[in-house]
Amino acid sequence: MIKKRLIPWVVVATTWVPGVAIAEVDFDIKGLDDALEQNVSIYLDAIPASERRLTFRFQSRVSDEVTKALQALGYYNPTIAYNVEDKESIDDATVVLDIVPGEPVRIAQVDIELTGDAKTDEAFTDLLKTAPKVGDVLNQGQYDALKSSIQSLAVRRGYFDAEYTLSRLEVAPGRHQAFIRLHFSSGMRYHFGSVIYHNSQINEERLDSMLTFKEGAPYLVSDLGAFNQSLSNTGWFSSVLVEAGLDDLRDDRVPISVNLEPAPRNQFETGIGYSTDVGPRVKIGWKKPWFNSRGHSLNTDLYVSQPKQTLESTYKIPLEDVQREYYQVQVGLENLDNNDTESLELTSSISRHWKYDTGWQRALYLRWLYSDYTQGSVSNISNLILPGINFSRVRSRGGAMPYWGDKQSITFEAGDPALLSDISIFRVVGQTAWIRSLNSDNRFLTRVNAGGIFTSEFERVPPSLRFFAGGDNSIRGYSYESISPRDDEGKLEGGAYMTTGTLEYNYRVTGNWWGALFVDGGDAWTSSDPEWKTSAGVGVRWESPVGPIRFDIAHGFENKDDDFMIHFSLGPEL
Repeated sequence: MIKKRLIPWVVVATTWVPGVAIAEVDFDIKGLDDALEQNVSIYLDAIPASERRLTFRFQSRVSDEVTKALQALGYYNPTIAYNVEDKESIDDATVVLDIVPGEPVRIAQVDIELTGDAKTDEAFTDLLKTAPKVGDVLNQGQYDALKSSIQSLAVRRGYFDAEYTLSRLEVAPGRHQAFIRLHFSSGMRYHFGSVIYHNSQINEERLDSMLTFKEGAPYLVSDLGAFNQSLSNTGWFSSVLVEAGLDDLRDDRVPISVNLEPAPRNQFETGIGYSTDVGPRVKIGWKKPWFNSRGHSLNTDLYVSQPKQTLESTYKIPLEDVQREYYQVQVGLENLDNNDTESLELTSSISRHWKYDTGWQRALYLRWLYSDYTQGSVSNISNLILPGINFSRVRSRGGAMPYWGDKQSITFEAGDPALLSDISIFRVVGQTAWIRSLNSDNRFLTRVNAGGIFTSEFERVPPSLRFFAGGDNSIRGYSYESISPRDDEGKLEGGAYMTTGTLEYNYRVTGNWWGALFVDGGDAWTSSDPEWKTSAGVGVRWESPVGPIRFDIAHGFENKDDDFMIHFSLGPEL
C-alpha cells in the first residue's frame, strides 16, 4: 500500500501541541502500475488544500482528476472505487482509490505528411523515426512532444514559413483506437544572409574571422549560438546578441544581426589569501581587454607577499584565427626573499599559441631570464636564453567549483652556450589534476606535480628553475618552499627533481559549504634518493560567487618545526 501525503504550499502561524497531528486528507492508490500511479498522484496533488474535504463535490473532483490522468496515458475506460478509511473528520481521513484502468487505447493509424523542403531533410527523417507506432498504447504526452519537436526543428533549421495544415489526435474509446494525423508544410528552407554588426569597437574583419557559417549556407540556429559564444569568449564585449532578422527576410536569405556592447577598457580584479607559511598575500590585476580596434589586449598583475613580490605584463596579439592562434609578449620582475633564497629576476618572452578542437593548447616560446641570486651559501648571476614548448588542456563542468574536470600540462625547455646561455640545461615540468564526483554531495580531487633538471652545472641554475616543495599548493603542513636538499651548512639549495601529490575528498555539509579531508605527499631532491614527506588535514570550502574559498589545517608528519599549519586561499582548483 502506497500512501501519498499531500502537504499544501501555504505557511500559517501555528502553535504546536504535543500529540496533536495536522488534519489533512491522504490518498491510498491501489491497482495501478508505477507509471500510471505516478501520473494519477501528480493530478491529485493539483487539488488545492482548501478543497480537500469529504464532500460529494470533492469525490467528483477526485474522479475527474484520476480519469484525466489515465486518459493521458491511453486508458479511457477505468473503473474507480472510492472509499474512506480512518475518518476523524471531513478534512482528516484517508481516501482509498481502488482503480482498474481497463483496456488501453492503442494507435490504429499514424498519418504524418511532410511537404516542402523538409521532406528531403535528413534531420526530419531522423525525428520521425521516434514517432509513435501503430499498435503502441496511446500516450498523449508523446503525441504533444512529437508535434512540438517538428515545429521546433523547423525553426532551428530555417523553415520560417512552416505551418501545420492538419494536426489532430482522434480517439475512439469504444473501439480502443486512436488516430494521429499531422500534416506539416515546411515551405522553403532559408539560408544565411549578410551579417550586420552594431556598436562594435573591433574591426569587422576581425569579427568575420570567427564566423561559424558562410553567407548562403543553410540556416542552423546552432551556428548562431556558436558564433555568439565565440564573440563572448574574446572578452572584447560586455554583452553579445546574435539573432536572425526574421522581419527582413529576402528571397531565401535571412540577415543576421549582431548587437554588441564593448567591454570596459579598464578592468581590475583582486585576490587575497593567507597561510601560516607566507602570511597574507594580495594579487591585483589590471586588464585592458581591447587595446585597439585589432583586438590586442594587455594584462598586468601585481603579486605581493612577505617572501615574494612580482610584477608581470602580458600583451596579446590575435592572429587571423582569433580564437585559436595568437602571439604573446611578456615582461616580468620578481623579488624573492624566502628561507635561504634571495633573488632578483628579470624575464621577457615571446610565444606563439595554438588551440585545437580537442581542447589541447600548444605554445612555442623563447624567453630570457636574468637572475642575481643567493641560494643557500652560493651567490651567482645567471643569464639564460631558453626556448621551450608547452602542451596543456583544461576541462571543467559545474562553474567555479566544478563537479567534473581535469588539467594536464607539460613543459620542455632548454638552454645552451651556443644559444647565448651561461650553461647547458634541459628542464621538464608536468602536472595532472582531476576532479570527479559521485553525486552532488561527494567529490574527489587528486593532483600530481613532477619535474626534473638535467645539467652538469647545477650550482649555476637560478632558484626559480630549481624545485622546492611545501605550501598550500604543494604539501600542506609545511612552510612555503621549505622542502628541498640542504647544503653542508644546513641551508636549502633547491632540488634537481621534484614530485608532489594530493588526494582530497569533499563532502557538501549544507548549501555551498563543504568539508574536506586530504593527504599530501612528495619531496624535492638532487642526487640522493627522495625522502618522502607526508601530511594530512581537514578543511572547509565555500563555493563563493568568485570561486572556491579554502581554509585548511594540516599536520606535516616529518615537520619538526610546527605541529599544525593554517592555509587560506581563494582561486580556481584547476
